[in-house]
Amino acid sequence: MEFDYQYNPYPSTRQTIFGRKGMVATSQPLAAQAGLDILKKGGNAVDAAIAAAAALTVVEPTSNGIGGDAFALVWMKDKLYGLNASGPSPQSISIEAVKERGFENMPAHGMIPVTVPGAPAAWAELSERFGKLSLSEVLRPAIQYAEEGYPVSPVLAASWNAAFKRYKKELITKEYEAWFTTFAPNGRAPKAGEIWRSPHHADTLRKLAESNGESFYHGELAEKISDFSIKNQGFLSLDDLNSYRPQWVEPISVNYRGYDVWEIPPNGQGIVTLSALNIVKGFRFSRERGSGHLS
Repeated sequence: MEFDYQYNPYPSTRQTIFGRKGMVATSQPLAAQAGLDILKKGGNAVDAAIAAAAALTVVEPTSNGIGGDAFALVWMKDKLYGLNASGPSPQSISIEAVKERGFENMPAHGMIPVTVPGAPAAWAELSERFGKLSLSEVLRPAIQYAEEGYPVSPVLAASWNAAFKRYKKELITKEYEAWFTTFAPNGRAPKAGEIWRSPHHADTLRKLAESNGESFYHGELAEKISDFSIKNQGFLSLDDLNSYRPQWVEPISVNYRGYDVWEIPPNGQGIVTLSALNIVKGFRFSRERGSGHLS
């Protein structure tokens, strides 16, 4: 389970950044540094993106997790590729089955709403098809952050504490004990400036690196996930994990005022952006900043 809180105290700013040999943009400086380190070792943009994404699961756990989904648009050798690594619902889930567990609506937390995790498979798939370095090399920065620790930033500390306070009140059944043991081992969220380590996270990432992502879907890790799910009313099974594969898809686009804008097709949400652009094509907007005028 991930956190579901984000906190950004900074107003939006606009600035232009230039780089001679490459650039990595993330929501967390340490994750961006992980991507830059991979570029300096001879990796390409895909390697750097994987490194940054994996690092974010360590250095920004309030917004990212290994058990999440992933989508990717990759421009490589004059061709655009799309990867849909959003996991499907478990094979055994249904409206009736959820109601049999005592719920009239899908719960927001716990194992019942959990789908097949797609992110680890996405990293492996992208690395194998487009990467220059091995997945072991690319995941090394994230493993190092998890193993050696990093200082918690003020923004991360605020988000972490907000989540902890809410979860402490609402998530009181036994299935959530592991979350508190992992993310609040001292009975509280880590404070800004404290060094946060996650050795079990490092071990999981190392197993992913050594198996080229397979360990999350086959073997020890997959069995642990499945066992925990079954023990705690979940539907996710070992068969669901064993059978999962990401899908390469054809990206979709619209032309908006001379620019081709590309997205992943459904089940991704990119079609909403493309639909919105098609709608606003019919309006003329004032160039005066902040005027809000359209006709």
